[in-house]
Amino acid sequence: MTVAGILRAAAAAALLLAGSAAGPLAHASGPALDAARAGPCVEDPKLMRRSHPDFLKHGRDDTVRKGIRGIRHSLAACVDCHASRADGRVLGSERHFCQGCHDYAAVKVDCFDCHASTARPAATAAAPATGGAR
Repeated sequence: MTVAGILRAAAAAALLLAGSAAGPLAHASGPALDAARAGPCVEDPKLMRRSHPDFLKHGRDDTVRKGIRGIRHSLAACVDCHASRADGRVLGSERHFCQGCHDYAAVKVDCFDCHASTARPAATAAAPATGGAR
């Protein structure tokens, strides 16, 4: 093998190792999502990551079965706050809040088979025009 061949092989090996090392590190840092529109969440983010399905089910039961509206963990309010400033949606790419988290966790998001994945017009109009990734 020539010196050039050895250098090419070493460079290829270094790139492979760098790529395999960066993959888990990038994954461990979490998904890169668009920023929320408003201030702090209604619950601690760690609690929301773990328990939001339970909150949404409880809210569904209160709303559908008991007729109680305006609950603390409303799906519509979540969408209003977490919809992208660019297009008002929580689905569409890995940067969109719901799709990004569910893709990262490898969990099917089926809420929006029935519910709207876009912010309500009043929430979109009230959203500030600035903001960055979270």
